[in-house]
Amino acid sequence: MNEKQTFYITTPIYYPSGKFHIGTAYTTVASDTMARYKRLRGYDVRFLTGMDEHGQKIQEKAAESGKNPQDYVNEIAAAAKKLWALMDISYDDFIQTTQERHKKSVEKIFKKFLDNGDIYKGEYEGLYCVPCESYYTETQLVDGKCPDCGRDVQTVKEESYFFNMKKYADRLLAYYENNVEFIEPESRKNEMINNFIKPGLEDLSVSRTSFDWGIKVPGDPKHVIYVWVDALSNYITALGYGSDNEELFNKYWPADVHVVGKDIVRFHTIYWPIFLMALDLPLPKKVFAHGFIMMKDGKMSKSKGNVVYPEMLVERYGLDAARYFLLRELPFGSDGVFSPESFVERTNFDLANDLGNLLNRTVSMMNKYFDGTIPTENLQPTDFDAALKAHANETRVKYEESMEKMQFSVVLAELWSLVSRTNKYIDETSPWVLAKDEADKPKLASVMANLAESLRHIAVMLQPFMTQTPMHIFEQLGLDNKLLAWDTIETFGDIIPPNTKVAEKGTPIFPRLENEVEINYIREQMQSSVQTPQEQAKKPEAEEVAEISIDDFMKIDLRVATVTACEPVPKANKLLKLQVDLGYEQRQVVSGIAEHYTPEQLVGQKVIVVANLKPVKLRGELSQGMILAGSHDGVLKLATVDANLENGAKVK
Repeated sequence: MNEKQTFYITTPIYYPSGKFHIGTAYTTVASDTMARYKRLRGYDVRFLTGMDEHGQKIQEKAAESGKNPQDYVNEIAAAAKKLWALMDISYDDFIQTTQERHKKSVEKIFKKFLDNGDIYKGEYEGLYCVPCESYYTETQLVDGKCPDCGRDVQTVKEESYFFNMKKYADRLLAYYENNVEFIEPESRKNEMINNFIKPGLEDLSVSRTSFDWGIKVPGDPKHVIYVWVDALSNYITALGYGSDNEELFNKYWPADVHVVGKDIVRFHTIYWPIFLMALDLPLPKKVFAHGFIMMKDGKMSKSKGNVVYPEMLVERYGLDAARYFLLRELPFGSDGVFSPESFVERTNFDLANDLGNLLNRTVSMMNKYFDGTIPTENLQPTDFDAALKAHANETRVKYEESMEKMQFSVVLAELWSLVSRTNKYIDETSPWVLAKDEADKPKLASVMANLAESLRHIAVMLQPFMTQTPMHIFEQLGLDNKLLAWDTIETFGDIIPPNTKVAEKGTPIFPRLENEVEINYIREQMQSSVQTPQEQAKKPEAEEVAEISIDDFMKIDLRVATVTACEPVPKANKLLKLQVDLGYEQRQVVSGIAEHYTPEQLVGQKVIVVANLKPVKLRGELSQGMILAGSHDGVLKLATVDANLENGAKVK
């Protein structure tokens, strides 16, 4: 017996910066759909997803939450697994880059790079985006900001290990030329060549010393292995590469497809292939970079109140409605737009009207004309049968062709053409007319048999996309699940057993939605995580503040001071070290205002200092007091005083 052909598919490992929205769900559902299709076709599938859990941003986020980084990422990983269970994601492995299996293998990978001379130590000074954990050249910035996320970048200078990317540039270009389907859509490949490779690849910084949340460089623990060597390696460490058991790696590598968003194409089609070349490993067969889910007013943003979370769609409208919309409405590979109107329209027209109504009509007519039994004998073809059968067979062929190209919206459009064609077949054959004449009973039987068979074909082909609906269709048609196998639709007819009984009454599998009610509901849910300006203005009044007595207040020693010098605290992005003149003495105060003021802006400022606060050390620097400031809409402003007040004056 021949072994099954393998198929290895991966999502990106997602960054645990917060709750996952439908953009993350879109990538994962698409990957799951492809994995389910390949399983249906008899492949031995390995489907990997997971989380990228190291780096400066995670360390900062965890600190802001008052948690240690490991607890922080574990909580988000648990939430991710809960979401993927809700969405019926059939992954085989969920990797976290903080797991020992990953860390040990990454250390070996880094050491191999060192031993091969692909990595050298130097000093790096560059423009760095903390959220993206990426360096950029001046020319790569867009309006002076990060080209990927649009945020501010900062100049970073530190000792670093570098990967010699130039060494592999020509080999990478040759791979592009000899493997035309490596990057899809093709436009992404052109971007990589014209924007990054032809201008000259810069050597890549692959370690950091400004934070310690990560995998240490072997033999040089003050360095943390930089995110892309760490993160990208998950695709092979999850298979056991570099471990004592490489059985999965030997079986499934190279990957058949990495599914990624277009914002991380560069890392997967330039850095990752070069790392693999340096390891002397085969490259993945394909990197498919899909577009973004956009809103009518641009990208999803909490501040705009246009973020959509998949839980809301699934819990109110059902899993299959949510999965169908994501892959039907949005062309995979291009940007697509989500709107409450389009979601409700797709659910009503495609699911409730077209598919749901087809099933209901079929079950009702079986009960009305054949006592609930699907006819299998004494069938006399009508003039329209051949066209329906041909359409079903053509749909399967087109489906298979488009599915291999991951053109999910095209596949569903083809499948819905069969749904529409079957509905048209009912109108063409007019069963209610045939039922009036006993002589037409064989034709009526043929019509019923063809309707059941067409619905069976539709259910089989729906399986990768909608995980519950095919079963509901089969339940109402009384069919055995064995008939969901792919090879059963290679022919049309003569497969449903005699005396198969349909349900006594058809149940709507997609109840029709009330347009205005549901559109408003989705809008409200999108906006629920954002406060209106009025609510924000009222918030300080609504907060409960513990009352203190006048005696308590008099214990606080508030003094006027002038900032005489200021500088950043090393390795602390949010902290500034201020020297202040209190009139009667000089003090050092460490304050978390670096994101709102530059040192130059603070020198000479009159400020209010809490002068009798117990001294503490922050990031190794002594802080002898606190600078008063106020916050509004996330912006911090210093509390200042009249310039004529002398240093040391007491604030009462």
